[in-house]
Amino acid sequence: MELLQGCRNRAEQNLVNKTLKSYQILWPSREACNLALKHFASHHLSHGIGIIDALIAEIAVGAGAPLFTFNQKHYLPHPKLKTIQPYLR
Repeated sequence: MELLQGCRNRAEQNLVNKTLKSYQILWPSREACNLALKHFASHHLSHGIGIIDALIAEIAVGAGAPLFTFNQKHYLPHPKLKTIQPYLR
């Protein structure tokens, strides 16, 4: 959803949809939603984390996967989440 949100036009949206077909989509569990709510409530004012960011973080932690993102600030307070910058800009 966040990737689609960043699309500026239909062509970009079609490219994202095509690219995502080769990836497994992980959906949040009830536990991940509860943890995301706690994380959001604790850090949205201090770090600007959004609801979707909180869910993404909990899904990554639950899957034991790092999160590739340029948005390091929002995820700093999450002690179990490993973030990696995907490439140099």
